[in-house]
Amino acid sequence: MCGIIGIFGQSPVNQSLYDGLIMLQHRGQDAAGIVTCEGDRLFLRKDNGLVRDVFHTRHMQRLSGNMGIGHVRYPTAGSSSSAEAQPFYVNSPFGIALGHNGNLNNAADLENELFLQDRRHINTTSDSEILLNIFAQELHKQDCLQPMPDDIFAAVEGVHKRCKGAYAVIAMIVGHGILAFRDPYGIRPVIYGRRETPEGDEFAIASESIVLDALGFEVVRDLMPGEAIFIDMQGVAHTRQCAEHPCLIPCIFEHVYFARPDSVIDDVVVHKARMRMGVKLAKQIQKTWSDHDIDVVIPVPDSSRSSALEMAHHLRLKYREGFIKNRYIGRTFIMPGQTQRRKSVRQKLNAIDLEFKGKNVMLVDDSIVRGTTSGEIVQMARDAGARKVYFASAAPPIRYPNVYGIDMPTAEELIAHNRSEEEVCKEIGADRLIYQNLDDLIAAVHKGNPDIDAFECSVFNGKYITDVSVDYLIELEKKRNDASKEITEAETIPGIDLYNSA
Repeated sequence: MCGIIGIFGQSPVNQSLYDGLIMLQHRGQDAAGIVTCEGDRLFLRKDNGLVRDVFHTRHMQRLSGNMGIGHVRYPTAGSSSSAEAQPFYVNSPFGIALGHNGNLNNAADLENELFLQDRRHINTTSDSEILLNIFAQELHKQDCLQPMPDDIFAAVEGVHKRCKGAYAVIAMIVGHGILAFRDPYGIRPVIYGRRETPEGDEFAIASESIVLDALGFEVVRDLMPGEAIFIDMQGVAHTRQCAEHPCLIPCIFEHVYFARPDSVIDDVVVHKARMRMGVKLAKQIQKTWSDHDIDVVIPVPDSSRSSALEMAHHLRLKYREGFIKNRYIGRTFIMPGQTQRRKSVRQKLNAIDLEFKGKNVMLVDDSIVRGTTSGEIVQMARDAGARKVYFASAAPPIRYPNVYGIDMPTAEELIAHNRSEEEVCKEIGADRLIYQNLDDLIAAVHKGNPDIDAFECSVFNGKYITDVSVDYLIELEKKRNDASKEITEAETIPGIDLYNSA
């Protein structure tokens, strides 16, 4: 999962891009990058690490220009070398920089096409560089010296015809403007906003609405699946549907875990959706465990708070904060390597003993992936004196890998794969385990926007909405297993700066 942002302004945008990436840091902690444009020059800074560590004053001062794009990343497969950091850049045609959130399922075929048919070289293992070159080649086909909106939208149409999978994209064409587009299913989120200034209109495009709110832009709307928006150098926004058969089927896991609760995605308030998940869990407990002996409901911070609070309220139980979170430790789910994840759990959370001692505790988390975090947390509750430890997941069992840009581990590394709920309960050491029902999860999110056609739920039911072959899943498994993510110093390269480059 990644976070993307683009800004067209009437004054320098470097600080706003930085601030926007800070708001998107939860979507990727592996690498960060910003590229700005002034006249016919691009200025780029990207490297591995958190936003605050990648950009120093000397870097910010060199990122000049009134438009730019930014990206935060975590690795979806294989190496986390800084060579994979985005945005990527290609010099023909016109000079294009691009940031991408998602994953292409036919990347290998496209790379072969680019070499044999288009004579283009791909320098990294990132499918985002492939997507950039596909767009560049489609724009080249328009055979124009000055690309107009019609030319750019025609290139996006070509991307939709060639690329399969999930992609939310923000691109910048040197001296011409900023472009954003969304795959025909709208799997990954993109939203844009506008604000008026005395000098003219300014626009911001981002993965989540919280970025627009924080930067003072008025939300216009989400991009529709298959739709593109192009903001030209005069500050005029052009939009067009570029896909033949668009259908809104967004990833439901955005609402479970990835998105901030104060964001709105596809007109669904994430916080409210998570509250409804908590109500659904409470109703399940009332139906299947009416004689429960739960004393207190405690969330696993942060993304489960909304669900836990509503569960407690609906069951008329005490709600307590029992874990204190170290804000300087990253999200364990998006850390490469099992050893690093396991070590970070105890560093990230500390239990308040008095909230656990002698009590039957219901712990609520957003989901259970590998089970590493869940097992450690259950043990922490026992160590703090809990008499019994129950565990509730706001999401159903995760049994299948994700192929649309979430770094779900291989199937064999998923704790619920080929295990019953009782077996998972035993594995994490809980006295009882409550999983959300998939229909209830869908209903909880769908209520926020009944116009959503369906949801991408493949991690729960194994049903992929694009063509995904068995061979592709096998190859993805090779790249995603934890052994492949053990990064050595020899595999990393210094951060990249590109200043005063045409």
